[in-house]
Amino acid sequence: MKLLPRRIVEKPWGKNDLPPPFESYSGKSIGEIWFEPPPELPSVLIKYIFTSDKLSVQVHPSDAQARALGEQDRGKEECWLILDAEPGAKLGIGFGQHLDGEALRTAALDGSIEGLMDWYPVQRGDFFYIPAGTVHAIGAGISLIEIQQNSDITYRFYDYGRPRELHLEQSVAVARGEPHDPSLRRHDVLSKPGKLASGKYFLADCVIGEPAADVQSAYDGPCLVIPVDAAVAVAGEAVDVGHCALAAAAADVAFSVSGTCLLVRPA
Repeated sequence: MKLLPRRIVEKPWGKNDLPPPFESYSGKSIGEIWFEPPPELPSVLIKYIFTSDKLSVQVHPSDAQARALGEQDRGKEECWLILDAEPGAKLGIGFGQHLDGEALRTAALDGSIEGLMDWYPVQRGDFFYIPAGTVHAIGAGISLIEIQQNSDITYRFYDYGRPRELHLEQSVAVARGEPHDPSLRRHDVLSKPGKLASGKYFLADCVIGEPAADVQSAYDGPCLVIPVDAAVAVAGEAVDVGHCALAAAAADVAFSVSGTCLLVRPA
């Protein structure tokens, strides 16, 4: 068992007071907590994200698009599991109508892109898969777990006038100006065990209590374990909520009798 080192990342839209079990960082605006990927599973990155303001309207390239644009990093697909949301909190994902590249460019330049997006009210247990090329923005008042390809490529379309670099040409080159596929979002996934993501890059399951035999067999090699609401033990060592651990296999995890955790591995 290996507890993954945590990296605390300040962001202009982050929070000064993080929810339990995380400690407070007085005077700092903490937006993300990253768990450094272990050498055994270098392609998947786990993050907690905390927002007190809107994130930029942004998009990530696919692997092929990243190569075509001369990036040294891989592309980025991701998914979000909502842990907490203030009343009225929303996620912007995709658009209510099909938009071509010129329409996206114009909307980014005049700031209307935010209003053209579809905004989804969220609550604990909502789940969203975000394919590469999907234009998206996380709203204020949200805490979530993000599972993603281990890539740091983000192209910002629009950032509400914040003094940060925008990437209009790259954004237009990779963005899909289309609605988000309804099959990629679900509600109340923390109320029962089940598959969260099964894509090209990573597999993720929600486990409550002891996992079923098919889940055990799907994680018969190195995997990441993220306790959601109760501690677990990996190879006899406790892993508390707010941490992420590498397990040799799901069979090495002593799951909480009724607690919830996530299992993640590369596809």
